[in-house]
Amino acid sequence: MSADRRKLLTGAAAGAVTGLASSLPGGAWAAGSDKPEKEEVRIGFIPLTDCASVVMASVLGFDKKYGVKIIPTKEASWAGVRDKLVNGELDMAHALYGMIYGVHLGVAGPKKDMAVLMTLNNNGQAITLSKRLADKGAVDGATLAKLMATDKREYTFAQTFPTGTHAMWLYYWMAAHGINPLKDAKVITVPPPQMVANMRVGNMDGYCVGEPWNHRAIVDGIGITAVTSQDIWKDHPEKVLASSGDFVKQYPNTARAVIMAVLEAGRWIDAGLQNKLKMADTIAEKAYVNTGVDAINQRILGRYQNGLGRTWDDPNYMKFFNDGQVNFPYLSDGMWFLTQHKRWGLLKDHPDYLAVAKQINQIDLYKQAASALKVNVPKDAMRSSKLIDGVVWDGREPAKYADAFKVKA
Repeated sequence: MSADRRKLLTGAAAGAVTGLASSLPGGAWAAGSDKPEKEEVRIGFIPLTDCASVVMASVLGFDKKYGVKIIPTKEASWAGVRDKLVNGELDMAHALYGMIYGVHLGVAGPKKDMAVLMTLNNNGQAITLSKRLADKGAVDGATLAKLMATDKREYTFAQTFPTGTHAMWLYYWMAAHGINPLKDAKVITVPPPQMVANMRVGNMDGYCVGEPWNHRAIVDGIGITAVTSQDIWKDHPEKVLASSGDFVKQYPNTARAVIMAVLEAGRWIDAGLQNKLKMADTIAEKAYVNTGVDAINQRILGRYQNGLGRTWDDPNYMKFFNDGQVNFPYLSDGMWFLTQHKRWGLLKDHPDYLAVAKQINQIDLYKQAASALKVNVPKDAMRSSKLIDGVVWDGREPAKYADAFKVKA
């Protein structure tokens, strides 16, 4: 990005920033006993559109306002993000919701107490099927199930991390169409930026990943969008801002300051078309997602195409703020991932679902940050949603919910 362009961006945000800072006490937590204990915060991210609020908090200087400096660090894989969070090389990360819960319980890697500080985005992921499958008529869940039943061979699908969101969307969607992902297919783990290249050489029949790597498969003519994640679960939780439990205990003011900076960045992105386009320009750069801006800017505005000639405007596109509805770390959201970990045999026994979610999701800290920014906070830490198979999840009776699925491990 040119210096002029960066100046322009920073200038655009500055107006919004000054207005808010003047209305907050003591320069917004940055003074006295609320001063951040650690001023430089290394936040890992994976090259995906939904790292945007973390990146923009740094690029637009929202972090400085709260007395911290965010250093976004680009990581190669979710396993790498996990390891660096656990060993302290990273202070925080743009992370998969289910990955953080998995680490806390010692599933798919080392066990360490973890913290979810806020939800970063809702919606905006998808499942891509190869052009080869589409040519044989598999363009959605029902036609994929039909093809797999008649054209017998080993089918390979990729997700991004065993306990992560993409694995769970992929499994849930396949199971909703009668396909057992663990028995009827081979499932492999591939880092998000490597999905397109792997599909190009025929390593997989389909994958679930975040944007821009679904739209990019269409642009490159190698895949089609079979379903969006918001069609699996409208306004689903996706990435979170996460740290270790130790980090939050040691640096609570720092954690709160970062939540505030990222909240503001999310609010800035969602504020309008120009901001979204500026965000797309910024994160497309080599330092961040490293792709053509055209691969990013359509879907963040809800302009979808499936690669087969169908186009539509999706009101449930990727949101980073949505009047604060995105960011609250609902206990039921975290618990849902545990129910799926149990369903697919990643957890042998039922955990204490609610107790685990209360340990991980930092609701009090989030509420402090939100109230300082006058951001709406829901009254209830549970929410109710109906998923693609018609089953309602509301956080009540999680063990019964987990055991009730016909298709499971």
